[in-house]
Amino acid sequence: MIGLAAAGALVTGLAACDAGDGGNGDGDGDAVENLDGQRVGAMDDYGVGDTFVATEEVTFDLLYRDHPNYPLDRDWLFFQSLAERNNVQLDPTVAPLSDWDERRSLLIGAGNAPSFIPVTYGGQEAPFVASGAILPVSEYVDLMPHFQDKVERWGLQEELDSLRQEDGHYYLLPGLLEQVRPDYTLAMRTDVLDDLGVAEPTSWDEVREAFEEIADEHDGYPFSDRWEGQALLNYAAASFGTAAGWGYGQGVTFDHDAGEFLYTGATDEYRQLVEYFAGLVEDGLMDPESFTQDDDQALQKLSNENSYAVSTNAQELIGHRNTLDTAIGEGEYEIGKVLVPAGPAGDIIGGTRLESGIMISARAAEQDTFVAMMQFIDWLYYSDEGLEFAKWGVEGETFERSGDTGYTLTEDVDFVGLNPDGSQNLQADFGFFNGVFLLAQGSTHELVLSHLNEEEVEWQEAMAGKQQAPIDPPYPLSEMEREQASLYQNALNDFVQQSTLQFILGQRDLDTWDAYVAELEGMNMTAYVDVVNEAHQRFLQNN
Repeated sequence: MIGLAAAGALVTGLAACDAGDGGNGDGDGDAVENLDGQRVGAMDDYGVGDTFVATEEVTFDLLYRDHPNYPLDRDWLFFQSLAERNNVQLDPTVAPLSDWDERRSLLIGAGNAPSFIPVTYGGQEAPFVASGAILPVSEYVDLMPHFQDKVERWGLQEELDSLRQEDGHYYLLPGLLEQVRPDYTLAMRTDVLDDLGVAEPTSWDEVREAFEEIADEHDGYPFSDRWEGQALLNYAAASFGTAAGWGYGQGVTFDHDAGEFLYTGATDEYRQLVEYFAGLVEDGLMDPESFTQDDDQALQKLSNENSYAVSTNAQELIGHRNTLDTAIGEGEYEIGKVLVPAGPAGDIIGGTRLESGIMISARAAEQDTFVAMMQFIDWLYYSDEGLEFAKWGVEGETFERSGDTGYTLTEDVDFVGLNPDGSQNLQADFGFFNGVFLLAQGSTHELVLSHLNEEEVEWQEAMAGKQQAPIDPPYPLSEMEREQASLYQNALNDFVQQSTLQFILGQRDLDTWDAYVAELEGMNMTAYVDVVNEAHQRFLQNN
C-alpha cells in the first residue's frame, strides 16, 4: 500500500511531456507503420468491443510477480481460458514478491527482461529510459483501441501526460480508473459517538470536536493511529491543500495561482496541516505514540478500548471487527469508516486515476508477434470484457451474473469473504483477481465496486461527490537534472520528515517554523525548486 500511495507523487516528479504524439493517448503513427514483419498472430480488424483472438497460436513471455497468497499455478483456469478462447499461451519468468524490485531491475539492466513487465508504478520506469531497454509505448498505442478509447472517454489525457519523459514519450502503460478510488480514512467507534449524541464528523474541525467529547467521557486517547501516521497525513493532506505522509513524493507542489512550483514542506498549507495534528497531540486527543508504535500496538489499544479511532481501509476494517468481536463481543460495538473529512482547502481528496502499469521490453518490438502482443495487452487490461475476465473469471465456472451489472461467485468459490462457505479461492485456485493481470484494479467504476460489500459501495458512492485535487503539471527533467535534483530532494525530504514528527510531537516549537524554513534554504531548497520550475517552463515553451 505504501507503493500505491507513493505512486501518485512519483508520477509528477519524474514526468516529462511533449504533445507530439497527439491527444487521447494516440501514437504518432510512424512506429506502427513500420511493423509489417511483426504481425504474426495479429488480427487485421481489431477495434473497440472486439475480443482479441490470435490468428494462430502465439506465446508471450512476461515477468510474473509471484504472490505468496496465490502462488503461480500453470494449470489455473485463467491460463486454460486464454489458450482456448484467445489462442494465447503465457510464458512467465517468475520473481517472488519479496525480491520483485531487485529482480526486475537486474533483468532489465542485463537486457534479459521478458517482453512485458506488469506491476510497475509511475516513476519506476524512469531509471530504464536512458539505456533504451524499455519501449516508448506512446509510439505504439495506435495498436490499442480500448486503451485509447478509455483515455478519451474518461478524460485521462492530462494524467497520462504526467508520465511523459524528457523525449516527450511515456514508457509505461498505466492501469486506468474511471473514477478516483479512495480507500484510506478514519475508522471510528460510531456506537460511542451515538452514546454521546455526536454526529459522524464531516470535517477535521468536527473530528476534533468529536475527540473532545470522547475524551471527556472515556479514559485513554480518543485516537491512536497506525502506519506511523503516514497514511493519516496522506489522506488528510489534500483537504489542507498540500501533500504529506505517504504522498509527500518529490516534495514540490504546484501553486496554480502563481503558476509555479513551491517546496511543499515550507508552504503555509503544510504548516497548517502540521499545526492541526500537533494540536491534537498537545491537547491529549491523539496518542503521541501514533507516529512511532507498530501496528499491533495501535490495534491492541483499539481492542482494549484505550482508543476509539484509527486509520483504516476497507480490508483492514474487516480485521478490526474480527478483533473487536473477540475483545468486546459481537453486537456490543459499532465501528465504521467515516468519509475523508473536509479541511481548510475544501472537501477535496487526493489521488490519481492511474494505477500500476506495464513496461514493454524494447526487444519485444523486434519479435514477429509484437503487434499481436500489443492487441492482447489492450484486450486483457483495457477492454471491458478482458477486465471482467481478469477479475471475475469465467461465467458459469467461477461466477454467475446477477442482474445486468452484478456478479455472484459460484457456490463453491470464495473471495474476500463474499462466499465464506466456498472451499475454493478465486485467486489461489483459479488465478483470477491477480495483481499481475489487473493493474491494481484499473477499470470501470462499476467493476471496481463489483467485489465490494454493500457498506463499502455506499462509502465509495458518497466519496464520489468529493472534489479531486488538481493534477500538478509536468516538469520534464533531463537525466543530468534528475541526478542533481535527486541529491537535493533526498536530503530535503529526510529533514522534512524528521521535522514534521518533531513539530507534531511537541519536540520542536512551531514558533521556530521560520528557522526551520531557513534550514531548508541552507539545504538547497531554492536550488531544487529552481530546477523544477525551469523544467516546467521549458515544457510550456515547447508546447
